Amino acid sequence: MDWQNPDFYNEAALDTELRRVFEICHGCRRCFNLCDSFPRLFDLIDATPSGELHDVKSSDFKKVADACTLCDMCFMTKCPYVPPHEFNLDFPHLMLRYRAVEMKKGEVPLVDRELTKTDRNGEIAKFVAPLANWATSTDNKLTRPVLETVAGLHHEAALPKYASKTFVARAKDEAAEVSKDAPAYGQRKAVIYATCSMNYNDPDLGMIARKVLAKNGVAADVVYPACCGMPQLEQGNIAQVVENARKVASDMQKYIEGGYDVIALVPSCALMLKLEWPLLVPKNDPAYGLIEKLAQATFDLTEYIVDIAKRHGLASGMKPLAGSVALHLACHARAQNMGAKAADMLRLLPQADNITVLERCSGHGGSWGVKKDNFEVALKVGKPVATKAAAVLKEAEEKQQPAFVASECPLAAMHIVQGVERLGGAAPKTAPRAWHPIEIFAMSYGITREVA
Repeated sequence: MDWQNPDFYNEAALDTELRRVFEICHGCRRCFNLCDSFPRLFDLIDATPSGELHDVKSSDFKKVADACTLCDMCFMTKCPYVPPHEFNLDFPHLMLRYRAVEMKKGEVPLVDRELTKTDRNGEIAKFVAPLANWATSTDNKLTRPVLETVAGLHHEAALPKYASKTFVARAKDEAAEVSKDAPAYGQRKAVIYATCSMNYNDPDLGMIARKVLAKNGVAADVVYPACCGMPQLEQGNIAQVVENARKVASDMQKYIEGGYDVIALVPSCALMLKLEWPLLVPKNDPAYGLIEKLAQATFDLTEYIVDIAKRHGLASGMKPLAGSVALHLACHARAQNMGAKAADMLRLLPQADNITVLERCSGHGGSWGVKKDNFEVALKVGKPVATKAAAVLKEAEEKQQPAFVASECPLAAMHIVQGVERLGGAAPKTAPRAWHPIEIFAMSYGITREVA
């Protein structure tokens, strides 16, 4: 992406490209059920007297851009006109360009920019984690309405909790005993890129992932130089994303050049390291070569476990899968074009024949789905996933068996659970919790406690 070129921010040129792409989308309409961007676009066109795009005002295009969650599913799963087709459509990055223009014009609200500063917010929140978690709880009828008014966060949207001790700090203090009997022992060198989500919000999950690796003979350092920049990408702040990319690559240089495997614990972050950073960092940038090597060395967590199994074999001692699983494949995992690795990983467990794979968007979209203006739309987009998850849970409940709602994306998992709860009579009697596939995998090894 030539985002440093002044023409990238030329509004007339942007409008021309928007109209070129939207005209093709109007003639195709295969993406009508992916997210709210396409229904908004088609409704705008259908509401004109002519039923054609040329009668839609350019100012109305903002409604389309605002609904895009940058999930990449139109590009990856639906659009027949992506490169190398001559139409050369890349809808997500066109929406990114639209937001980059908004950012350059100073049209991104201050509170939105502050919310994306995950490292600063996490460093502050860890000192007051109990208070922060109390204030952000959906049960708190005192503070959540205030957050909705001040920060634009819907009062019913579940928000991540904060931890008092980061994943990086815990990894320094808590050793993970590496199994020397595992087939992969001595075969791999790995470093975990902690991600802001695992570092500040869910270090327990990071520790579980590290223990699973250790069980399979892989010792893994844990590092966290900075956020991958996905929150800034959502707002079109490309310069900040590139700055973060340079910092992370520089701080991880010894691992990258030392031939280490880099494991990202969240699909969005793996996507950034693998695909977005090499697109955004200019090729004449001194850091580009290192960033390209980092991209080639990066694995998504579930992808890495499957790779160990394929190349070396897994450690023994796994028990059968403890129950039915409604497994959501995160959009940013699918966008990595690596296959359904979370499903592949769980199918490595004994008697893993009760996994229902859900390949639809959860509707969450990072910070997008928790906003006051988007939460109800996000639940609508994610309703097909929630409905299928509820069916799995209800069937297991009737059989008096355990069941799990799981997603590789922690935010998506929480959102799906909220969607299940919203279904009322169609939902099981007992509200589920959100799981990560690695927790279920670790349960098989006895690393995490089995469900009752």
